[in-house]
Amino acid sequence: MGGKSMMNMAALMVLLGVTAVTAAMSNDYGDALTKSILFFEGQRSGKLPANQRMNWRKDSALRDGSDIGMNMVGGYYDAGDNVKFHFPMAFTTTLLAWSILEFGESMGADLEHALEALRWGTDYFLKATSKPGMVVAQVGDPISDHICWERPEDMDTLRTTYVVNQTHPGSEVSAEIAAALAASSIVFINKDRKYSMVLRLRAAQVFEFANNYQGSYNASIGRGACPFYCDFNGYHDELVWGAAWLYKATRDPKFWVYVVKNIATLGGSIFDFGWDSKQSGINILVSPTVMKSPGSIFITNADKFVCSLLPESPIKSVTYSPGGLMFKPGGSNLQHATTLSFLLIVYSRYLQAARRSVHCGSVVATPSRLIEVAKTQVDYILGSNPLGMSYMVGYGPKFPQRIHHRGSSLPSTNIVHKHIGCHDGNGYLTTNKPNQNVLVGAIVGGPDNNDQFPDTRLNASQSEPTTYLNAPFVGVLAYFKGGK
Repeated sequence: MGGKSMMNMAALMVLLGVTAVTAAMSNDYGDALTKSILFFEGQRSGKLPANQRMNWRKDSALRDGSDIGMNMVGGYYDAGDNVKFHFPMAFTTTLLAWSILEFGESMGADLEHALEALRWGTDYFLKATSKPGMVVAQVGDPISDHICWERPEDMDTLRTTYVVNQTHPGSEVSAEIAAALAASSIVFINKDRKYSMVLRLRAAQVFEFANNYQGSYNASIGRGACPFYCDFNGYHDELVWGAAWLYKATRDPKFWVYVVKNIATLGGSIFDFGWDSKQSGINILVSPTVMKSPGSIFITNADKFVCSLLPESPIKSVTYSPGGLMFKPGGSNLQHATTLSFLLIVYSRYLQAARRSVHCGSVVATPSRLIEVAKTQVDYILGSNPLGMSYMVGYGPKFPQRIHHRGSSLPSTNIVHKHIGCHDGNGYLTTNKPNQNVLVGAIVGGPDNNDQFPDTRLNASQSEPTTYLNAPFVGVLAYFKGGK
């Protein structure tokens, strides 16, 4: 074939959502779901519970918060480092709650583990918001942490506690924590009503703090936030996001008024969704409330979001690799594939309930088409790709062996009892040998836009797992496990 014909064939394969290996492989979504939830146990900080299943991990960071006289033991390490970044941790918690709300009925025995993973986050955020007029925004000095390659159990780096307050505000991190607590309060309402009410009340209090004392944590905690999790998109989207979740949790009309009043003034792209940008998530979340009002800005934006992703859409804003993986600018690309697939599935359910389709110019996208596109991304991540590699650790016969993760790469304290110091672990970072411990369920940053993956710890953007990659994927896998 000539070059043009080959390109046309590749485009056709992306359009149809198939690759050569897709047809030959079927995925066990139930197994992947179990593992995606188990991953969170590998990211736990603090005193581990008796039912801890990821048993190569041990207690760590048991004095967190002591520098300011608070108990900040617990929570999650965000990725392959040993810092507790509360901004992405709160987003992870919100998305884990949303996953359970939408798809918990399909999780089976895994639901209890998902609830445990969620409560590990909410218990921690109750600690972070326990003092009026302030919110703990982060624990652990990232500069100190990132120059070391050591197990969390051995940490001797600075465990600085970063705080935002009335004079040094942090609206994005505070409002995201409010969203996490509000979303989680809905999850627990029929399981632990007293706990649910605590979460809901605290969510409202934290949102009020975030809104009354507006400002970015970028300035307030400085090098703690940047360049690691700088808020590039501004904090107003988190405020609207937090209000949207509080409306869903409380049905208090003042929160809906806040959302409607502020949605049109948000900066950033309506096509983005992730730890930094909540625009698309806001529109999808509130769409059931206004689904019968086609002229609503929320429906218009939600439909445009769908049109930005479909391979056949004349206004798509993403690219696709030759093997069919969705790409957006920036590192750790699979965060886009997991979060955007989650939104596609959720919105398809809302559209189906309203008997609506999405019109992208002359292209009409039915709810089932949104599911088809999401499924191509899920199957790609699980191994239906040109390399035949699952990008979830421990799933399938071929998966990344050298992920950028300190605890996974270094020997467990079960094996090497002595302290491994800051630079003593460097050999484990640079070796070509597989990681010592399998961080089951971890989804890594993923391949490049040519479907290539080097499987080296030294390429963090491709080989590092993060909690906010997994949280939406929990819901996505539960949906496909349910066979709907």
